[in-house]
Amino acid sequence: MKRLSVLFAAVAAVTANAQDLATYNKALSAFNSGDYNKSAQLFFEAEQTVVDADVRAKAEYYRAASLAKQGLPFLAGMGYAAIIKHGKTHPMYLKAVEGVVNMQETLDERDLLPSLLNAQYNDEWATLPTETLARINYLIGAISQRKARYEEARSFLEAVPKDAAVHAKSQYLLGIVLIDPRYPGGPQYKDAIKAFESVIENQLKNQKDLVQTQQLAMLGLGRAYYNMGEYAKSVEWYEKVPRFSRYWDVALFENGFARFQNEDFGGALGSLQALHAPQFAGAFQPESWILKSTTYYFSCLYEEAKSALAAYDEIYGPMAEAMKPLIDAQKENEQFYKLVSSPDSKLPKPVLNWVRSNEKMLDLERLFAEIESERRIVESNQGWKAAKLAPELISLLDGNKDVVMKLVAGSAAKSRLIEAQRMLKEYSDTAEIIRFETSKAEKELAEAGVDQKAMLAKQKLYRPRMPAENWNYWKFQGEFWRDEIGYYQYTLRNGCPKAAE
Repeated sequence: MKRLSVLFAAVAAVTANAQDLATYNKALSAFNSGDYNKSAQLFFEAEQTVVDADVRAKAEYYRAASLAKQGLPFLAGMGYAAIIKHGKTHPMYLKAVEGVVNMQETLDERDLLPSLLNAQYNDEWATLPTETLARINYLIGAISQRKARYEEARSFLEAVPKDAAVHAKSQYLLGIVLIDPRYPGGPQYKDAIKAFESVIENQLKNQKDLVQTQQLAMLGLGRAYYNMGEYAKSVEWYEKVPRFSRYWDVALFENGFARFQNEDFGGALGSLQALHAPQFAGAFQPESWILKSTTYYFSCLYEEAKSALAAYDEIYGPMAEAMKPLIDAQKENEQFYKLVSSPDSKLPKPVLNWVRSNEKMLDLERLFAEIESERRIVESNQGWKAAKLAPELISLLDGNKDVVMKLVAGSAAKSRLIEAQRMLKEYSDTAEIIRFETSKAEKELAEAGVDQKAMLAKQKLYRPRMPAENWNYWKFQGEFWRDEIGYYQYTLRNGCPKAAE
């Protein structure tokens, strides 16, 4: 009787395995025929009913793959992520790692999935396809850079091969790592410049976001030479950033500093004039007015310095007052994100633009839009509702959105708003110092009996030097023409007695 029970159990197991395979093969047949809507549903049913653990694990992978083929990268990424978290014993473990990397690229998401890869990274991944491993190294290098683990970041970024699609992006980030003043032993400017130059020289057609990355590398070279005190070279690179590119306003602002340090006060004011054109009316650049007043101060043009400070007060004073009650009223982190993402936000427009234009905030905006889009698709799928797949997917979407909102989005928005508030306070304090120094300098001139107005009246103003014969000179008459913005050059008198002598 005992042997009969054993025989019966063995027959039952064979039958169960046959039923498991039949269910799985039906789903696989739908997947192979391109019916991903049906295969996602059938693989989900297999996960719920199949007894065989190996078959159930494969069904879990192919459900995620079906969702990816359906154009649901977030849900697919979460499916692959669950497999990676299960561990190396999962039969589709390495395929799931590839899946996560592919979905991260589709989503262009830089927090959830890269953090998972960073946490789960191990030696077994060395057998992954070269391009997949290159992207993993780039993503982990980016995380290490954000966490100020510079040697680790350098190691991962340098491991990205030259023919990988993210090589240019890796080299740019490597340059950023190497010029950071917190880098162990101090900034490595020579190596950083080499990395930035390699980005600009890269001509491979497979490079991801190459044009944008090359423009960032130009900014990187401008910053590297500025920090080295080679201001003329710094100016050269800032001026190579294309007009009206995404980073042009940053290049104009930083070029103003480089020209100021190079004692080209007219050039510095020219860069700032472009930045203060109506086309940049929505920009948040409080420090630009401080630089403008400082430039006038060093030329002993005190009335102009005070005028620049008055403009700062007029533009940014009301912003600081408007921001304080709004920021103070927010208690929970997610409320800060709602404050900056609301279509009718009461935040001043320049502050709102500055917060929203942050790379992290743009990533979050894209991610939330994707989650909402996928939720609508799942809700409209009647077959998935009947099979009870839809409720599980909607729960997964809502749960992740809540977590990201509380732990990432709210914190990012809060820190960005507090940074804007801090900047306004800091530059307002700096403005007061400049006012004091300006008044003191005016008093000293008066006590010394210097007739500054007469001294300035004797000085001649000359047209700025033309860069080439095919350039024309037009005197600025209060109108900002599109083809002139970015080419302004001030010629100004010098009100300092020693300089006049």
